[in-house]
Amino acid sequence: MSDVDDARYEPTGLPYRMAVLCYLWTEDDRLLMLHRLKHPNPGMYSPIGGKMEISLGETPHECARREIHEEAGIEVAAEDIRLFAMVAEKAYQGEMHWLLFCFEVTKKIDPADLPRSEFDEGTLEWVPVDEIENLNIPETDRKVLWPALKPRRHEGGFLMIEIDCGGEELVWKVVEDSARPSE
Repeated sequence: MSDVDDARYEPTGLPYRMAVLCYLWTEDDRLLMLHRLKHPNPGMYSPIGGKMEISLGETPHECARREIHEEAGIEVAAEDIRLFAMVAEKAYQGEMHWLLFCFEVTKKIDPADLPRSEFDEGTLEWVPVDEIENLNIPETDRKVLWPALKPRRHEGGFLMIEIDCGGEELVWKVVEDSARPSE
């Protein structure tokens, strides 16, 4: 392999981060959302989740289970979570590239099982699915993710989206979509 070929694999420009988003649902179709206090997206709502501890070799599944426990205080068995989407965001907020692994907890959650609703990262709220798009959510969520994901149309399927945030307008494409058939 030449030096030119090696250069393609060296990090340049914006840093790359990997994170998980975790979708927890109630029996009456509410989604657990975090009203964020911290960067990125302070003041906005997002599903719970966070950065993978890649220096420790943490896998996406391990990260999802850890984040659910840290943020919601719930222990989820490995067999009760499922990767249902991946999102690659280039130049998010002009700061970095993200590779997001989206997980759903396959068991319905009883809101009474959450030991708290407030912690240092924000406030947890159970939001009815029909009200999500009315919340203050990031532009990529509003324009791309939420329309593609609601109402849980990928339950049992898989979705891969690439989003380029580097221009004046968002540009995205669906790379893979194996949504469940419409009912």
